[in-house]
Order: sequence, then structure tokens, then C-alpha cells
Amino acid sequence: MSAKVDEISKGGDLIAIVIPTDYSAEDTRFFTPPDFSQQLAFIRKKAGTGIKEHTHKPNERIVTYTQEVLVVRKGKVKVNLFDKNKIFICDRILTEGDVILLVSGGHGFEFLEDTELIEVKQGPYSETDDKERFEGVY
Repeated sequence: MSAKVDEISKGGDLIAIVIPTDYSAEDTRFFTPPDFSQQLAFIRKKAGTGIKEHTHKPNERIVTYTQEVLVVRKGKVKVNLFDKNKIFICDRILTEGDVILLVSGGHGFEFLEDTELIEVKQGPYSETDDKERFEGVY
């Protein structure tokens, strides 16, 4: 049996989705609804199958909030999660192979070991225009 995907919500708002490294499914599964500006899926295909060649057509989108995906390549990190009012909700410890989609609210990180992360988010990105810092728990 594979590990369970952890969907963290507060007041009807989805805050984050954590996919543990030992998650598995029999086939492709999208964790996000089609209207999210960031899509996250688990894809499983059998040897000898494929995905038909394709390109992605230009399609103008309006992105209001930055959502980001982090993949832990190495190490251990605590992610502190906050609601849209910057109130602490909970934390999660992520280790090698874990994936998190940060959907809404706020977040901060405490690196418990030397850590390497891969981050994917929409662009273009501006450090000054896209980020509001606040006092959290770290």
C-alpha cells in the first residue's frame, strides 16, 4: 500500500498538497483541479507505452497568485504553513523524494539538514513584487 497524499486546508482554502516519496498509484492521477494555475500530477506508464508527441499552443492565462512546487532532492526540511491571514496552521517535515505544492496562504522553511530543493513556479517572477514577508514561527 502506498503512502497517502496529504491535502492541507483551512476554512475551505487548500493551502498545500504533500506527495510523499513512497506514494504510488496504478495510473496517472492529477492532484489539482483544471482551473489551478499550477498543475501537479503523478504519472505512471507501462514499458512499451507512450504519450503521443505534442506541443503546447500559446494560451494566454491570467495568474493571480504564485503557486510553487518543491521537490526535496536531498536532506530534510520543515515547512511551516499559514492561512491567508498569516495565522500558523501546521508544519510538515519533508525528506528526500517528497514533493509539495504550495497553493495558497503563507509558508516558511526550517532546514533540519543540509538540503537541496528543486523549485518550480510560474514566471516571470519578481522578488520584490511577488513576495510579502511576515513574522512567522521560525
